[in-house]
Amino acid sequence: MKKIIGIVIIVIVLGIGYYTISPFFRNVSLDETAPESTEVQSAEIIDTPTHPASGTVRIIEGVDGETIIRYENFKTINGPNLHVYLAKDLDAKEFVDLGPIRGTEGNINYVVPEDIDITEYSYVMYWCVPFSVLFNYAEI
Repeated sequence: MKKIIGIVIIVIVLGIGYYTISPFFRNVSLDETAPESTEVQSAEIIDTPTHPASGTVRIIEGVDGETIIRYENFKTINGPNLHVYLAKDLDAKEFVDLGPIRGTEGNINYVVPEDIDITEYSYVMYWCVPFSVLFNYAEI
């Protein structure tokens, strides 16, 4: 009986470890079509030394007047609990959370809430929430 309980515990621990660690090694790809839009501004993504990224961040105006942050040809590594933020500075002392990441490759859109004036913000960032680690950013 002790052997069975030991095996069950090992399987549970290995299962939890797999689901905790595996997102670090998987790429999540999402390729969204761009809404009909007017481009407002674009910037190249600046990677950090430990978290390389490539692509372009564009601020576009959607057909319904909404502001959209669009990652184009984006490629980065995955990480735990990543979110996209608009921030006034690189320390993200004043920020707006646009939500969790929706992909690590492709073309990805994030809608900026209507009550946010994007001209008050200087950066779009990929930020790891629990560890307060900046993955990459673009100046806007």
